Amino acid sequence: MAPCVRVAILGAESSGKSTLAAALAECYGTVWVPEYLREFVATQGRVPVAADQYGIARTQVEREAAAAAQARHFLFCDTTPLMTVVYSRHYFDGADAQLAALADATQYDVTLVTAPDSPWVADGLQRESEAVRQLIYRYLLDELDARGIVYHVLHDNLEARLEQAAPLLLQALAAAPAISLN
Repeated sequence: MAPCVRVAILGAESSGKSTLAAALAECYGTVWVPEYLREFVATQGRVPVAADQYGIARTQVEREAAAAAQARHFLFCDTTPLMTVVYSRHYFDGADAQLAALADATQYDVTLVTAPDSPWVADGLQRESEAVRQLIYRYLLDELDARGIVYHVLHDNLEARLEQAAPLLLQALAAAPAISLN
């Protein structure tokens, strides 16, 4: 497996994470890892319960590991176990020990946060409301701050977000000497 810069893309519901991850992967000629939660909801026909949280996060991490083998310079990850922790705290009054440990153990080179500044769009079972989106965004920033994780909030439309991300990604790539630009 070739080394790559692992990029976490976090944000509340309907904030453009998937759109950004796909666009970044296309721009940089690499792969991205879609949010497993979407697949879970579609295949199970329901929203997850507390007991599902660790399995959802573990599957996300397993898919990241598999995708890293095909990554070229960057691996864009549409959500991480940390986001599952944030939602677990909101919906289930906390994250279980396995989920918390997985979130602690899963590290990323760059953390991008999508601001909830686009119109909120309902999406079946997965999305609740604009009010919850804003609340989750605040919880996410608080969690990142509490953990001392450096993050960059990307604002506005997709084009602006791509422009905001570019120097951050190039800086991370330059800081990773084991990654060849060839």
